[in-house]
Amino acid sequence: MFGDSPPIGDSPQEPERPAVAELEAAGQAAMFGDPAPASPPAPAAPQPSTAEGQAYRVLARKYRPQTFSQLIGQEPMVRTLGNAIARGRLAHAFLMTGVRGVGKTSTARLIAKALNCVGPDGQGGPTIDPCGQCEPCRAIAEGRHIDVIEMDAASHTGVNDVREIIEAVRYAAVSARYKIYIIDEVHMLSNSAFNALLKTLEEPPAHVKFLFATTEVDKLPVTVLSRTQRFDLRRIPAATLREHFASICRQEGVEAEDEALGMVAAAAEGSVRDGLSILDQAIAHADADTGGVVTEERVRDMLGLADKSARRRLFASLLGGEAGAMLDEVERQYALGVDPLALVRSLMDLTHQVAVTQVGGGTSSAPTLEERADVEGWAARLSPGQVHRLWQLLLKGHDEVRAAPDPLASAQMALLRVTHAADLPDPGTLASQLSDMLARAPAIPAAPAGEGSAPAAVQAEASVPSIDWAALCDQVEDRGRLRVANLMRDWLRVVELAPGRLVYQLVPGIGDEPTADLRDALREATGIKWQVERGEGEGAPSLREEAESLKHAERERVLADPLVQAAFAAFPGAELIEEERAPAGVATRSRAQ
Repeated sequence: MFGDSPPIGDSPQEPERPAVAELEAAGQAAMFGDPAPASPPAPAAPQPSTAEGQAYRVLARKYRPQTFSQLIGQEPMVRTLGNAIARGRLAHAFLMTGVRGVGKTSTARLIAKALNCVGPDGQGGPTIDPCGQCEPCRAIAEGRHIDVIEMDAASHTGVNDVREIIEAVRYAAVSARYKIYIIDEVHMLSNSAFNALLKTLEEPPAHVKFLFATTEVDKLPVTVLSRTQRFDLRRIPAATLREHFASICRQEGVEAEDEALGMVAAAAEGSVRDGLSILDQAIAHADADTGGVVTEERVRDMLGLADKSARRRLFASLLGGEAGAMLDEVERQYALGVDPLALVRSLMDLTHQVAVTQVGGGTSSAPTLEERADVEGWAARLSPGQVHRLWQLLLKGHDEVRAAPDPLASAQMALLRVTHAADLPDPGTLASQLSDMLARAPAIPAAPAGEGSAPAAVQAEASVPSIDWAALCDQVEDRGRLRVANLMRDWLRVVELAPGRLVYQLVPGIGDEPTADLRDALREATGIKWQVERGEGEGAPSLREEAESLKHAERERVLADPLVQAAFAAFPGAELIEEERAPAGVATRSRAQ
């Protein structure tokens, strides 16, 4: 059931692992007092070579850390483990989590070596600095130790695989201090397998340690997380990776430019293994024209970073409001196979770099000199408000492109919106301009009394009865006569209103005769008989007409404001958008609620 683990030492080939039945037989012999079979002598580890007849080993395998001092970027975890070993406070289960290539499996193997190291003289104990010379250290490094069992949970996901582990942990270690189970990609185990492992994981025998590694810790059950000591391995900073790659190049006898190593470190995205794979490719990419030197130009071509110069040209055209140049660059990138969504995302990344550079004091961390110079120039020229507005426009465009049936057309329209917005002032500048325009605007004289037309509500104020017509409409509505209440509010013009008497006119366009319905509804609402008739004369506006009149008057007042007139002068073609809300002075129940 146990998958073969790749060799991590210097041996070019991995010795054959013993079968599970042999492991259990050896454990039973040790448990019942029979002499344990001695581990086979370790063969001499030949030095790696690219000579004929020997397979080349990639840098990611050749330079796997063999001691904790070689494990870069994980100092907090190493310090914690060192203190735990020194004080004898070792957990029974460890969980290593992090992105790919930061050293999770390598850390598990180093812990196995640290716990089982006996020193060159065979008298040592657990140590954070395993000697690498004793038989346990060498056997673990070469992947042949009988008591260090690795299992790939991606290919052994079932409960039967875990049941074999549960049966085997009862037997003592054959030749080591601890029997160690390293389960890689542990999140791939099934729920049944996790449940079967829980009891053993919580209370394992004293001679057993579990080491788990996973890239997706959120998929592990909480019951498993609570039974392990968790270490979150961090991404390796680009500067640390660059120094590490430079050291490897010196050991390999390869000359590499600092800018080239910086590009490799940036492309690795915090993963040592990814970076070493890219470095391997870069070394192979170097040819006789450069004397075998890993140059910045070769790495840029290899990684496709030449497109970043096109991205910067596109970004410059956006900031300059050059719509034609922007569209040409988008077409050129699309013809080269660049996805429109990826194009917008790259512009967002560049905007983020500019914002971070502004906050960081004007120094960019871009991998190339040209990109650093451009980003630092934009950071100095643009204001923080402009950068954040650009980010919001690109973010909106990104969502539109992702949902559009034609991503290219959507990307072009979104970027055109950005180019047009480049000519607009930021909010601070706009407020200053409007203030200046307001100061220079002539005063608008107030209309003399009696001049102009007053709102209809004011004209009819003298004819409004003393009884509150709006409150009477609410009473009718409270009695459940909704249709009549709406008719009273929207279509009735009151000519005369007194207790028990209503004379009304209808708004033109209503053909029905509502007198009988009005009489019944008013009697139910007030408890008295009403004389209701359709009369002659000029009635007061209906409640709806009064509200519309007040709304129109409010709009005219706003449009006459000097600040609003200055805003319209600054933005030709702008429109006044009205908010849906109850006009002041209209006390209808629906508005009040």
